[in-house]
Amino acid sequence: MLLDTNAISAWAKGDVDLLRALRPDRTWYLSAIALGEYRYGLLKSTRRTELEAWLESVENACVVLAADATTARHYATLRRALDGTPGEVPYHDLWIGALALQHNVEVVSRDAHFDVMPGVRRIGW
Repeated sequence: MLLDTNAISAWAKGDVDLLRALRPDRTWYLSAIALGEYRYGLLKSTRRTELEAWLESVENACVVLAADATTARHYATLRRALDGTPGEVPYHDLWIGALALQHNVEVVSRDAHFDVMPGVRRIGW
């Protein structure tokens, strides 16, 4: 289960519906991309110190995935497949989708644009 940025945010807020969607019998993954997005948001947060400490514990509890050459191949294929698709899919989410394909895991996200990515499976809440 690869957590998108909005899943990380929901977890930090104690979103009960998200916590029910996170299966304890599965490995939880974080992408370096989503971590970067979330950390950017923390730079503006009034709860920065508290949330940075929380995020450290989350990083230790999850497997962090970074993009590599194989991810780049999946990214290129996804981006090409979506050429001409109405509505723009954010590039950072294409990278997250590519990581999900590479590691054969679902993306945990509220963003429906993952649903238009061929082969990407999304778990919403």
